[in-house]
Amino acid sequence: MSVNRQQDLPGCVRHPDRPTGLRCVRCDRPACPDCMREASVGYQCVDCVNEGAKAVRTPRTIGGARATRSRKLTVVPTLIAVNVAAFALTAIQAGSIVENNRSTIFQDGTLVPAFVSAGEWWRLITSGFLHFGNYGGYGPVHLLFNMFALWVIGRDLEVALGRGRFLAVYLLALLGGSTAVMLFGGAGSGVAGASGAVYGLFGGIAVVVFKAKLNPAPVLSLIAINVFLSVALPGISLLGHIGGLVAGALATVAMVYAPAQRRTQFQLGACAALALVMIVAVAVRGAAMDCTVSDGLYYLCAGA
Repeated sequence: MSVNRQQDLPGCVRHPDRPTGLRCVRCDRPACPDCMREASVGYQCVDCVNEGAKAVRTPRTIGGARATRSRKLTVVPTLIAVNVAAFALTAIQAGSIVENNRSTIFQDGTLVPAFVSAGEWWRLITSGFLHFGNYGGYGPVHLLFNMFALWVIGRDLEVALGRGRFLAVYLLALLGGSTAVMLFGGAGSGVAGASGAVYGLFGGIAVVVFKAKLNPAPVLSLIAINVFLSVALPGISLLGHIGGLVAGALATVAMVYAPAQRRTQFQLGACAALALVMIVAVAVRGAAMDCTVSDGLYYLCAGA
C-alpha cells in the first residue's frame, strides 16, 4: 500500500527519479529534501533560492565598494609597514635613527624641486615614505605622529571607501602635496614625510562626513588645529599639507559623489584626470625651473 502511494507521488523537478510530497512555497514545484532550503516562510527549492539571491542588491559602502561585516583593514597597516620599513632602512644605512638623512636612500628620495626639474621624477612619490629621524630634535617623532594619524583617520576611511578607492585617495593626496611644493616652494627646499598624504585623509574624511550628513564640527576642528600647527611650528611644509588636503578632498568627492550608473568608470576617470592635471603642472613648473644637476648638486635654475 505504501509503495503504491509513493509511486503516485510526483518526481522532484531536479531529480525525477525521486518521488516527493514536498513542494516549493514559491514556485509550487515538487522538490526532494536535498533540493529544499529553509526560507523565512516554509521551504524553497534551490532554483528559487538562487533566483532570489540575484534580485537582492549587494550592499555597498558610501564609496561604492562591496560592504562586508568584517572591518578588517589591509591598506592602512600595509602603508604603515612600508613607512616604518623605509625609516628602518635609512636608519640602518646611516647608522643612526636621528641622523638618518645621511642615508643615500633618504638623499635620493627626498623631494627637492630642482632635482625633479632635472628629471628625478620618482622623488614626487618616494618623499612621501621618508621621515627625518631628528625632526624637531625629538628622535623619530616625525614618523610616530604621521603613522598615528594615518591609523586613526585611515581605518575609518578605508572601511568607508573600500581598499582600492582608499589607496587611490592616499596616493593622489601624496602627489598633491608634492605638486604644491613643486609649484610654490623653493628650488632647493628638501621635503619628506607622509604628512601630505595624511592631510589628504583629513580632507577625505571631511567629505565623507558631509556626504553622510553627520556633524562636521569635530573633523573641521581637527583640520583647523593641524593647519594652525603647520603654520606655527618651524620646519613643517605648509605647502605639502595644504596640497595634500585639497587633493585628498577632491579625490574623495569623486568617490562618494559619483553617479550610481557607471560609478566605477566615473571614479577612475575623475582620479586619472586629477592625477594628469597635477603631473602636467609639475612638468610645466619643472621645465620653467630648467635646473642643471651634477654629482647630487643642483646649479643655476633659470626659472627658480
